[in-house]
Amino acid sequence: MSKVLVTGGGGFLGSHLVARLEAAGHDVFVPRRRDYDLTHFGDTERLYADAEPELVFHLAAEVGGIGANRANPGRYWYANLMMGAHVLELSRVNAVRKTVVVGTVCAYPKFTPVPFKEDDLWNGYPEETNAPYGVAKKAILVGAQAYREQYELDAIFLLPANLYGPRDNFDLETSHVIPALIRKMTDATGEVVLWGDGSPTREFLYVDDAAEGLLLAAERYDGAEPVNLGTGVETSIRQLAELIGELVWDTTMPNGQPRRQLDASRAEQLFGFRAGTPLRDGLEKTIAWYRDHSRQHARA
Repeated sequence: MSKVLVTGGGGFLGSHLVARLEAAGHDVFVPRRRDYDLTHFGDTERLYADAEPELVFHLAAEVGGIGANRANPGRYWYANLMMGAHVLELSRVNAVRKTVVVGTVCAYPKFTPVPFKEDDLWNGYPEETNAPYGVAKKAILVGAQAYREQYELDAIFLLPANLYGPRDNFDLETSHVIPALIRKMTDATGEVVLWGDGSPTREFLYVDDAAEGLLLAAERYDGAEPVNLGTGVETSIRQLAELIGELVWDTTMPNGQPRRQLDASRAEQLFGFRAGTPLRDGLEKTIAWYRDHSRQHARA
């Protein structure tokens, strides 16, 4: 059993990771933002004093879809940069045995050759609508590597594909594409209109698979290089939408990054991770959870 701190443990991916850690018998500390604002060094310092962690998973982030990224570029850059820097510094100060930092596929250059390989991470600028968030996360990778070199801090950096699954964020102002599509199509009384033309591609990783990848990396990987977590399957937004329902495209609005697909071979080679949930199966589980959750709220 270890004392484990999971920042963002009350969030989407964090809640699934915490459930797995607790089931394995670990003593898990999940901070709430109302009690600890990780953009403030003093709050982060107090958190480490309260949690006394041996292992840290840094999942906390401020992020949203294209609309939210366009509306909050300064906030997303600042908040994600500060949180990551404070976590690395306090892990160093408190001699944490291992720190697992979760990055973002948004950090890759806009026109990265597909599939995205970790070695391509610095070969260009991210897609403009999410660049502040992506650049902030890349800066945390640099920090993790620098702390490893100077202070021997065992900090690893993982880059998951777009996540989806039960307990995702279904707020239409801040959600990503799958929960937004599910909510729009499930709740619609008329036609559903989406931005762009549906041609961009994404890679979607089921949240339980991602949580398993984090645990495997924490147990088996101790390197400085970033590692992708994904399925290796590229799906267009139009194909995705057709799995969920019918809609109309507004081609006057931005598409976002043209293509995304990760080369996930490094994760399998280094710590044995391979995603096991096909997209159709994961969508069925996610839609069922959303419908059940919506009915519960309606009854309440």
